[in-house]
Amino acid sequence: MEENALPLDVSQSLTEFVDAARRALGDDFVAAILFGSAAEGRLRATSDVNLMLVLEGFDPGRIDALREPLRTAHATIRLEAMLIREDELADAAEAFAVKFADIAVRHRLLAGKDVLTGLRPSREATRQRLRQILLNFVLRTRERYAITSLREEQLAVAVADCAAPLRAAAEILLQLESRPAASPKAALEALAAELGAGKWEASLTNLSKAREERHLPPGVGAPTMLALLELGEALRDRAGRIGA
Repeated sequence: MEENALPLDVSQSLTEFVDAARRALGDDFVAAILFGSAAEGRLRATSDVNLMLVLEGFDPGRIDALREPLRTAHATIRLEAMLIREDELADAAEAFAVKFADIAVRHRLLAGKDVLTGLRPSREATRQRLRQILLNFVLRTRERYAITSLREEQLAVAVADCAAPLRAAAEILLQLESRPAASPKAALEALAAELGAGKWEASLTNLSKAREERHLPPGVGAPTMLALLELGEALRDRAGRIGA
């Protein structure tokens, strides 16, 4: 398995888990596909290792044989495994269009066949799902602000949790506009600059700091969260103007 800047313990644990999966699943094993930050070699200490395990069928007996290797990998490297049958992929791509659009672009095949080749959600499904994700982000962020606005330590975590949905949404939005970005972070920075002309620059700096350190200076968390909420609303408005 190619390293691609993965920490040695993660690389070793992944190799061991994939080998165990192939043994346990037998001819039900189709592919093991790494996606998310691990696929790009950009893992942080708090990152999950996301793996798609593609199956021919879901045989409980074979899955039972995989239980302990999965529990071990989950405990040691925060492995999160999506167990999906190959015949479910097309429907999943439409139902979770933004997630699968991102996976299709940023993934690494660890074993088996690359079943994602040519798999793309429809433009309309992607557009609709993007708007849903941004609306969900806005609603959840309002709630978390209301709950945590006087709790500095909780605010830093809440701010950090804004990174994934905002960056993923920005990347897909630019793809829909036929302007792909180098990374989700770069996509968010580019759109924030276009929409606010520097308005959100400090908030994005604080977002990165919260994500990396899970800490922000006193008094910074609440205004940062409100600014990111406003940015999410602006992105949703932009997404609503994209033609089907």
